[in-house]
Amino acid sequence: MTSVVVFGAAGGAAFAARLSNNVDGLDISELVEAAPTPSDAPDPADANAGRAVNVLVLGSDQRDGVNADIGGEEKGMRSDTTILVHVSADRTRVEMVSIPRDSLVDVPECTLTNGRTTKAQRNAMFNSAFAIGWDYGGDLDSAAACAVSTLQANTGVTVSNVVVVDFAGFQNMINAIGGVPMCVDQDVYDRYTGLDLTAGMHVLDGATALQYARARHGTTFDGSDTMRAGRQQKLLANVANEVLSKNLLTDGAQLMQFLSAATQSVTTDLGVSDLTGLAFSLRGIERGNITLMTVPWAPARSDANRVEWTAEADELWANIAADRPMLGEPEPPAADPAAPAAPAAPGTPGEAPAAPPAAEPTPTDTKTPGVDAFTAADAASTSC
Repeated sequence: MTSVVVFGAAGGAAFAARLSNNVDGLDISELVEAAPTPSDAPDPADANAGRAVNVLVLGSDQRDGVNADIGGEEKGMRSDTTILVHVSADRTRVEMVSIPRDSLVDVPECTLTNGRTTKAQRNAMFNSAFAIGWDYGGDLDSAAACAVSTLQANTGVTVSNVVVVDFAGFQNMINAIGGVPMCVDQDVYDRYTGLDLTAGMHVLDGATALQYARARHGTTFDGSDTMRAGRQQKLLANVANEVLSKNLLTDGAQLMQFLSAATQSVTTDLGVSDLTGLAFSLRGIERGNITLMTVPWAPARSDANRVEWTAEADELWANIAADRPMLGEPEPPAADPAAPAAPAAPGTPGEAPAAPPAAEPTPTDTKTPGVDAFTAADAASTSC
């Protein structure tokens, strides 16, 4: 029996060698990405556990390469969309604040990667900070750093990380979740972006969602950036609801795979593992605690085509900096004087039973994105 095995193995090896000589070799070890993390892998760790996180999200209108195919070729780069995302230290709240690009702010001196320092500017448009960094520094690092410095100087909020999303990156994120459901109130058409939707319920793919997020002109649009910001907030609320409905935050391996796909063409100082840990830490968040709004503003006194932040903005930034709810602590419900006192629990004389867990905030569909603060629960309750 031993002889048969040995000679059989030897004969098999010789035959295999002859076959190998007939086949061209492949070496793909350096070209294949690692397989997704097994489902039994340890839960991803939140590198910022116990600390609030403020992420500045900048939507750039970069117009070269694949982005030129999407939006048309154009020189320079601006940040037409800016959203500060605040994640509370206890991971129970996510708050997103849109900053109109036409906001008049003071742009501080900006240090660039080439060693140069730009001059400070007073009463300049917020999105000029990103453009200054790009024009004089020549790279995304300089552009993003100048935008971060400008936000911190005007708000007192410390930015933890920054994410720059271009056209292709935005489309890729929407496609990674299989599209986003959107209720369109009226027929909309914008010849600049190509957006053309009828009233009713749609599932927007990446290309159409980008058109929806960029559109300012045409049917039902007034051309303003502030109106567009409200529409972007509604889109983001629906993206959040789609992610929660698919339980993407509850499975570390699935989440890692999703974020690896979603963050292609996105530039950030956050690694995928850091993003995964942060997102996984939010797996228990309630829709009613994902809040979106535009920084309180009014038409600028110096130029009606620009905006300036109102006194309410000061309170909002102070709350975010202190990791308090950005709209302030909610008022406790008034006690009902007619309600009878709760009976004592059996076996515990004079002691009231434990209070039931707090109910999910009641959503409402009367809030106008871009004008009022609203939550993902509000967006989920809006029907076509």
